[in-house]
Amino acid sequence: MAGLKDYSNERVAENREQIEHHVREILRLIGEDVDREGLLETPARVTRMYEEIFAGYQVNPKDVLGVSFDESHEELVIVKDIVYYSQCEHHMAPFFGKVHIGYIPSGKIAGLSKFARLVEAVTRRLQVQERITSEIADTLMDALGPHGVMVIVEGEHLCMCSRGVKKPGSKTVSSAVRGVFLKDSALRSEFMSLVKE
Repeated sequence: MAGLKDYSNERVAENREQIEHHVREILRLIGEDVDREGLLETPARVTRMYEEIFAGYQVNPKDVLGVSFDESHEELVIVKDIVYYSQCEHHMAPFFGKVHIGYIPSGKIAGLSKFARLVEAVTRRLQVQERITSEIADTLMDALGPHGVMVIVEGEHLCMCSRGVKKPGSKTVSSAVRGVFLKDSALRSEFMSLVKE
């Protein structure tokens, strides 16, 4: 498993065994027959799914940016419509949407795929949307030292759509603004207009 590569094989096996046991217990406690055919492999499937959707715990978001490149470009760079999937830390229900990142380099740029990897590292864990937004912005500021960063995250939260108030289709939008974006309203407007295209 790529997400668990830093763990010893013994620890991975122990974790899997414990997760499978607890999933089986949850199924039993909600009233299911854990020995019926359709559920026999469910604990193992859920465990494999958890390894995938929580793989962000095995990654330092700064590390995924990897090597940066010296480049004299100091104009707005936008990577938009990065699709993400995460899990709400309050209900462990999925939420998903898109991330839009804009930054003004100050002599260093990152490969474009690194922005998607950063989003994966931050979102593949129990999260809240507001923290995702800030973590992406702060990681980029720390790793690249740009003049500024602006991040917008859009999300549809199943804890709001399928339970509680049950409002499917409702979206949450959060933003984080750092550096020159804080003072330059024209720059923020340029970013917003290009994201909407």
